[in-house]
Amino acid sequence: MTEGITFRTRVHFRRGSRGRKQLRRGQNPATSTPSGRVPRVTRLMALAIRFEGLIRCGEVADQAELARLGHVTRARVTQIMNLLSLAPDIQEELLFLPPVQRGRDPLVLRDLLVIAAEPDWRRQRRMWRVLAAS
Repeated sequence: MTEGITFRTRVHFRRGSRGRKQLRRGQNPATSTPSGRVPRVTRLMALAIRFEGLIRCGEVADQAELARLGHVTRARVTQIMNLLSLAPDIQEELLFLPPVQRGRDPLVLRDLLVIAAEPDWRRQRRMWRVLAAS
């Protein structure tokens, strides 16, 4: 039989309009979450790392099986996995891109795949700097 987990925290309420209690927001900046959404290329980079781990540990046989399980084409899985060809520091920057507040993502997968196709990491870094500056 499993035991329940007890979680204790302080919650501060303030009176809102018409006397309703409302949770105060933004009181503790350390616990607040950033606004906006995670950029698509950040999610795809994380997915590529996850896929690599699944293949490496043997949970899935290959990329074709990933495609079947994800109901996508093998070509799409290949596009995602090609992000692993980027230099490690570029991968890290992709994972820590700031949230997108409004509108379209500033980086798209198509631009990153051009960089990932370059085998020399020094050239990749130069191409990345140009892309990130624009």
